[in-house]
Amino acid sequence: MRTHRALRAGTGLGLLLMLFAQVLALPTSAQAHGDTIKVVVTGQRDGHVTTEITWENDGDAVDESVAATVNATSPDGSRSMGPWVLVRDPGSRKAWRTAETLAPGTWKVTVDVGFPALGKAAAEVSVPVVDPSPPTTHNPPTASAPAPTTAPTATTTPTPTAAPATPSPSASPKADGASSAVGWSLAGLAGFALVGAAAGVLVRRTRARRR
Repeated sequence: MRTHRALRAGTGLGLLLMLFAQVLALPTSAQAHGDTIKVVVTGQRDGHVTTEITWENDGDAVDESVAATVNATSPDGSRSMGPWVLVRDPGSRKAWRTAETLAPGTWKVTVDVGFPALGKAAAEVSVPVVDPSPPTTHNPPTASAPAPTTAPTATTTPTPTAAPATPSPSASPKADGASSAVGWSLAGLAGFALVGAAAGVLVRRTRARRR
C-alpha cells in the first residue's frame, strides 16, 4: 500500500512540475518576441488594404492568428467603410490584407490589433479609378465586295465653230483671170465670125462678076 501511495505521489508531483514548467515557458516565449505588435499600412492592391504585421521587438512574423479591425474614412469625414478584419496574404508570412475592397478615392485607414498583442497604425490610401475595358466583339469576316468598275466616260471633242468666211486674197485674182479669159475667147469667136462673113461676101461678089 505504501508503495502504491509513493508511486501516486511521485506521478502527481511530476505532473505539477510539468505544468509549472509550461507556465514558466509562456512568459519566456512572450518576452522573446515582446508584448507589442508592429503594424505598417503598406497601401492597397485592387482596392484591398494591405498591411505588414510583425513583432516589434525582433521583427519576426506573427505565426498566431491576428485579431485586427480596419476602418476607413474619407478626408472630409463624409464617408466611412468598415470595420473589416485582416486575413493572411499568401504572398508573405508578414503580409495581411482585407477581404473587402475600398471604393475609388482617398481614404484614411486605421488598423487596430488586439491579439496576440496590441498594435495600431494609420495611413492615407488612394484607390485609383479603373476604367472598364470595352468588350471586344469578334465579327465573322465578311467577303469584301468587288470594287465597282467605272465605265469609261465618253470624251466629247469640241466641234470647231465655223469661222466667218473671209475672202481669200488669192480668190479675186483667179476670178479676174477667168473672166478675162472668157472675154478674150468671145472676142476671138467674134473676130473669126467677122472674117468668115467678109470672106463669104467676097466670094459672092467674085461669082457675080464672072457671070
